[in-house]
Amino acid sequence: MISRNAYNSPIAGLFSFFCLFMLTACSSSKRGLFTKKTAHEQYAGRITDAGLGNSTMGNLWFSAANKALTSPLTITLPYKETGYFAAEKPDAAGYLFTARRGDKLDIRVTLRSSARLRLFTDLWQPAEGPAKQALLAEADTLTGALQYEVERDGRFLLRLQPELLQSGEYTLTINTAPSLAFPVAGNADHRIGSFWGDARDKGARSHEGIDIFGKFRTPVVAAADGMITSTRQNNLGGKVIFMHPKGKSYTLYYAHLDSQLVREGQNVFTGDTLGLMGNTGNARYTPTHLHFGIYTNGGAIDPLPFVNRKRPEPASIQASTGLLQTSARSTAATSLLASPAKNSNILEKLPANYVMYIMAATGNWYKVLLPDNREGFVDSKFISGQPYKRLLTKSSTRLLEAPDTLAAMKTMIPVGKNIQVLGNSGSYQFVNYEEEKGWIRVD
Repeated sequence: MISRNAYNSPIAGLFSFFCLFMLTACSSSKRGLFTKKTAHEQYAGRITDAGLGNSTMGNLWFSAANKALTSPLTITLPYKETGYFAAEKPDAAGYLFTARRGDKLDIRVTLRSSARLRLFTDLWQPAEGPAKQALLAEADTLTGALQYEVERDGRFLLRLQPELLQSGEYTLTINTAPSLAFPVAGNADHRIGSFWGDARDKGARSHEGIDIFGKFRTPVVAAADGMITSTRQNNLGGKVIFMHPKGKSYTLYYAHLDSQLVREGQNVFTGDTLGLMGNTGNARYTPTHLHFGIYTNGGAIDPLPFVNRKRPEPASIQASTGLLQTSARSTAATSLLASPAKNSNILEKLPANYVMYIMAATGNWYKVLLPDNREGFVDSKFISGQPYKRLLTKSSTRLLEAPDTLAAMKTMIPVGKNIQVLGNSGSYQFVNYEEEKGWIRVD
């Protein structure tokens, strides 16, 4: 197994840096100025106030924070990942994903660390057009939990970053859930038989809601706390109820009811019975069902994400976490992908025995860092942490910190020494010489 020392990390003076930071940051007289800022911003301010913003470790921490926001990796929800942050290399992780209006994001991070590791978890709206990147929410640094109701379809960006000089393993899980309660009473799995956009009247119009089928006079209930704004009857919806959820910018619509059991202006709470399911209006020749819709100032929107309880679970982690924080190699030609999916965009074709650093595991995939600092995902079945051959040095050979002619030399390998070859990158080989790992140039 190849250690992280294969990748150049500035660890000289680490202990003295830690002592200086703790002394100055904890005694900063400006600490109260940051009470309205996020935990991440407060911590960044303390680094700067301590005069460490331009230090090697401080620069790496700020650079990692920025990279996570400007060059995140793309994932698909639901998602689960186990990774490791090392004290000797300040790092951060960025994830870009999409969600729909009505979804509630449920983000949780669990930690395993010998010391008390503080991890900052921030949710952002990426910059689009003239709009700037905007912070939406942050997780509690003690519980690692964050929930956020999506108010419009779009992309979202999550950043994870630990404080300086702390190591630990993390498991990130991102799920979605409905932001409203289900509008039909009972624990039965009521069938949704018609969806948003389905054709109506031989294609003359499209369905502006979902139809939830059930037994005649099944109670329909408030999907949120709020107020009844209207109860009426018309030819299309039959007996209908309009309800405005508290603090929301939309109205809920219940149609085809057999009975209305609330009055206009009445305050209701989640789960209160509003009426009984029927087939009034233009549903008189159809099976009993509730037509449920959501209306905004811009018109009807798809209500399914708001109430859909059938959500997939993230794939369990099958890739071995024993390779985390090590350098490994491809056992055969494989691809570096933009996201952990076989149909993802190919970033690069990697040859056999190519060296990469294992950052995290998700499903059957590894999130990896290449020697040129590019990140992506590879299929874990093509990855090994074992050497693949031995060499006998024919001349004195420089062992380098990185695959670069300008890299610092770690040691000189004398002639006639056995070395293990752990992987390749271009014209360099990653080797192990007497438990010292580094790069040699292949002539």
